[in-house]
Amino acid sequence: MADFIAEVKYASELAADIRGSKFTVSHVDVNLAVVGDRDLLYAAIGNLLQNAFKFTHDHTEVTLNAYAAGDRILIDVKDHCGGLPPGSAERMFVPFTQNGPDRSGLGLGLSIARRSVKANDGTLTVCDAPSVGCVFTVSLPRYAVLAP
Repeated sequence: MADFIAEVKYASELAADIRGSKFTVSHVDVNLAVVGDRDLLYAAIGNLLQNAFKFTHDHTEVTLNAYAAGDRILIDVKDHCGGLPPGSAERMFVPFTQNGPDRSGLGLGLSIARRSVKANDGTLTVCDAPSVGCVFTVSLPRYAVLAP
């Protein structure tokens, strides 16, 4: 998981700079591991980060945090978008749905991200912090790291 998050961080730093957002990535325990399709998970996390940079308010922070919680690995993407319109949290994952004023996409990213995570025995949820932002959480089964 640590190498995966480092790769995602590296790829996302330019997007953060372009959008004028501070991008913080927490330290990831080297003993955390998941088993899954790396490309699908990378695309899902990348989409969440692209959305975070797109919708977060200028000069605020986007954070990426990966950690263990029991038998799960959680990956949080937190933004400062100002919160969601009432009742829109689950609707965000419906294909062709767009909630913000920026309509530059097709409204498919979150739907595809959720399917990609589900294909890896995981879940993708969103928690709204009204007037602040959102936290998107990917939850995946935790696997033991095998010693070489």
